[in-house]
Amino acid sequence: MTEQKPAEEAKANPEDRRIGVYICHCGGNISDYVDVEAVRDALVDEPGVVVSTTELFACSDGTQHDMIDAIKAKGLDGLVVASCSPKLHQVTFRNVANRAGMNPYAYTQANVREQASWAHQHDRAGATEKVIGLVRSAVAKTRLSDELHPLRFDTVQRSLVVGGGITGLRAAIGLADIGLEAVVVEKAPEVGGWMGRFGASFPSEASGKDQIASLMAQIKDRRDITVYTSAELTSKAGTFGNYTVGITLHRDGGDKELSLDVGSIVVATGFDSYNPDDGEYGYGMDGVVTLPEFKELIDTAPAVGKLSYQGRPVRSVAYIYCVGSRQGAGGNEYCSKFCCTSAIHSSLLVNKIDPSIRQFHLYRDIRAYGKFELEYGASRGAGSTYLKFADDAPPTVEKLPKGGLGVTVTDLLTASREVILPVDLVVLVTGMVPRQNKSLIDLLKLPVGTDGFFNEIHPKLRPVETVVDGVMIAGCCQAPRTAAESVQAGLAAVAQSAALLKKGYAELEPLVAKIDPDKCVGSGECLSVCPYESITMIEWDGRQIASVDPSTCKGCGGCVPLCGVDAIDLLGYTDAQMRSAIEELISAEAPTKAEAVKEPVS
Repeated sequence: MTEQKPAEEAKANPEDRRIGVYICHCGGNISDYVDVEAVRDALVDEPGVVVSTTELFACSDGTQHDMIDAIKAKGLDGLVVASCSPKLHQVTFRNVANRAGMNPYAYTQANVREQASWAHQHDRAGATEKVIGLVRSAVAKTRLSDELHPLRFDTVQRSLVVGGGITGLRAAIGLADIGLEAVVVEKAPEVGGWMGRFGASFPSEASGKDQIASLMAQIKDRRDITVYTSAELTSKAGTFGNYTVGITLHRDGGDKELSLDVGSIVVATGFDSYNPDDGEYGYGMDGVVTLPEFKELIDTAPAVGKLSYQGRPVRSVAYIYCVGSRQGAGGNEYCSKFCCTSAIHSSLLVNKIDPSIRQFHLYRDIRAYGKFELEYGASRGAGSTYLKFADDAPPTVEKLPKGGLGVTVTDLLTASREVILPVDLVVLVTGMVPRQNKSLIDLLKLPVGTDGFFNEIHPKLRPVETVVDGVMIAGCCQAPRTAAESVQAGLAAVAQSAALLKKGYAELEPLVAKIDPDKCVGSGECLSVCPYESITMIEWDGRQIASVDPSTCKGCGGCVPLCGVDAIDLLGYTDAQMRSAIEELISAEAPTKAEAVKEPVS
């Protein structure tokens, strides 16, 4: 790890700072409800402010260049932009400061759009007054900002892939192709996951088993990929970009322990299929099967001939959709996304085996998106009958006196008529559920959502990253999705690994907790509250004190209020900065100009 440069002491007189303040119109999102000129004028004489101006779009390229010119020409050492949420443009304006030669952590973004203009659209004077307070608060924080620098760590040019399904195997190939060594750890005796169990899959009709075999052939041609089966990840230590992981290999002669250094970890542990309760839609009756069971039945049937179940010919099939998905309170509320198309595709495979088999699809809604709509059309064209039932009136399944099964459903497409379908086989179109793996979750500190799947930082901006630096998620461990979508997520994790590791070093935000050794009394209370185990006790000048590992600290600040002697501070959000910002906000009197703002003429 490269040591962080020591933070400079805040200037003796914060009012000597040279801060630029930019108030954004946001194309009317702010200026339609806030008198931005009044805000500009209120900040002109604020101590430390040497530039106070308004901009139509502060994030535009032209305004960014103007900011850079002003920073250089006026010697600015602080920047405040009053605009939208920091989630959108904090990185943008930090880069502006950096390009101008100013420390990027001397920048503060005041969120005046979400917190003022959008929240107070019918109170122009009040919104203007609030914005002035928010911007003054941001200036007060910036006046006490210290110079901070990113934490730099050397990285290992190797990635660990947890899971040997189609997502993990394709990710390993992608890693090797960009020059990173890949190690795949698969818990099962064989790789392949769900795809390795099945035959023809949609939309390519390629056999899942053949696809896995093709990936394994490619892996054998690459020297930079190692695959361990009957293996588990059992330990992780070290720092971001340079983890030491322990792998347990389960062998006939006994377990074998293996230690590896890796720079990133891609979790692709897949999913489990929903297992219906006894009696749920007739589950447990002879002739009621789940969709995976039915798919295996199709795969083992003759290419052309008769479909049979337990030695009996199948002449009719009823598919019941949304079993285990969209259950409402107390069940899995999410849509499993792939099940509709999978059931539709299965019905097309049945048509190839025996087109005379009658097939009934009982659904709440059909989700055959994109090109899968063609499969839906082909299924209906081939003779499948689709019946729509209400959310609160699901089908019922019972045995018929003369043998076989009877499915009763109220069809909304035929004036809500009740229909009884005599069938030989009932297929429960079961959805995905998260795979239970508490030991892996605890080991990697993986974030789990309310649905039980692993959570990414942001579904669009950072779709495969987790809050644990260097640990990524991909495939169906993250959310229900098709095989193609899972592979795409795996390749996204490959790209992110390359971005982190190929430079040979990684940089982390310096906004981490810092302990003053002179104040710390070594109570150890802060250790119990840190969710990332970043705080340890060390020997210091003959006594025990707490110490923060900056490589694993996330800057959550949870330890700061717990310290009874104020020995912990959060860089970038120090006690002094936050007190100053709060005091400025609560003590600000309504400025004369804001009080004089007139409501717009309607």
